[in-house]
Amino acid sequence: MPTAREIMTADATCVGEKETLADAARKMADLDVGSLPICGEDNRLKGMLTDRDIVVKCLAKGGNPNEVTAGELAQGKPVTIGADDDAQEILRTMGQHQVRRLPVIDGHDLVGIVALADVARALPDQPVGDVVDAITM
Repeated sequence: MPTAREIMTADATCVGEKETLADAARKMADLDVGSLPICGEDNRLKGMLTDRDIVVKCLAKGGNPNEVTAGELAQGKPVTIGADDDAQEILRTMGQHQVRRLPVIDGHDLVGIVALADVARALPDQPVGDVVDAITM
């Protein structure tokens, strides 16, 4: 069974907790991604920021993305996966928390991001299909 380290996208780009949502949106556009990990000044993961978060939690509420910071949208403890956790654990965690992307942590360091698509390429269809059903319900 492959591990997160074997199937993840390494070198994930973070948005700093003090960077604005406008900065985050530009990074997302430049990287052609829909989410970025939020990293603190202590290099620890503070959360995940999605393009949807920017729209729903800032723009739709009349917020100014040039003033609101990524850290302001970081909520609670981020859901992560260990670098040496296997694909079954990745799927279990994605299904339990209804997420499609997980930051991969080695100790306290962010080492990558694993997406449902990464797991789908590495595993047979059925377990992945079960998680997709769980996430989209």
